[in-house]
Amino acid sequence: METFWIIAAAVLWGAGTGLLIPRAAYRLSVPHDEPWRTACPAGHPFIGAGNGWLGRARCADGDGYGPSTPAIAVVGALICAVLAAATGARPELVVWLLLTPVSVLLAAVDFAAHRLPDVLTLPLAAAALVLLGGAALLPDASGSWTSALLGSLILGACYFVLFLLSKGFGFGDVKLARALGAVLGWYGWPIVLIGTFAGYLLGALYGIALILAGRAGRATRIPFGPFLLAGAFVGLLLGSCAST
Repeated sequence: METFWIIAAAVLWGAGTGLLIPRAAYRLSVPHDEPWRTACPAGHPFIGAGNGWLGRARCADGDGYGPSTPAIAVVGALICAVLAAATGARPELVVWLLLTPVSVLLAAVDFAAHRLPDVLTLPLAAAALVLLGGAALLPDASGSWTSALLGSLILGACYFVLFLLSKGFGFGDVKLARALGAVLGWYGWPIVLIGTFAGYLLGALYGIALILAGRAGRATRIPFGPFLLAGAFVGLLLGSCAST
């Protein structure tokens, strides 16, 4: 019964925060050399919650824009539900749930604009380490903050080297890797490797599917951030189940 209520609360959290994401995703989905959007496609200035950053992406005349609000809410709810089912009543579950809305927002922005904004990636890495540091002090925590810190530093360094050597990586991926290294490192080095490989595999499969569908060529760049995040999600599930 306790597990049921944990999952139910996680679903409500994921869906509720998902409802706040679409407008922020639209505002942040701009090329690197452009400022954040300050108005909807019809020219209406943003007002409301969070100084116009939070809520549905809908004009004053009722027209929608940006990512689908129901889709974002469903994705957030599903991610949080699966994380809750795998992790159970352990302190790190709170960390995973708090980081999920920002991760979903990052994935939406990268898909739309091939961009991982510093305003999201840098606080995400810092928040992951701070929150995991707090979780490590509580009873029943099943990970290591030391390995989380090392995972953040080492994975970030590895991605920086890849950024220098490969044209397929953006510097936003390097900054995102610091957060992913932290959450995967919480469960140890095997999970860091598995989560990282899963991200590569998912990204490669997506690229191959686009090529086969005639929607991309070998030189086409794809948004890699969502797949890095998906790989980390796989790693977290495996790490949670292994530590049960």
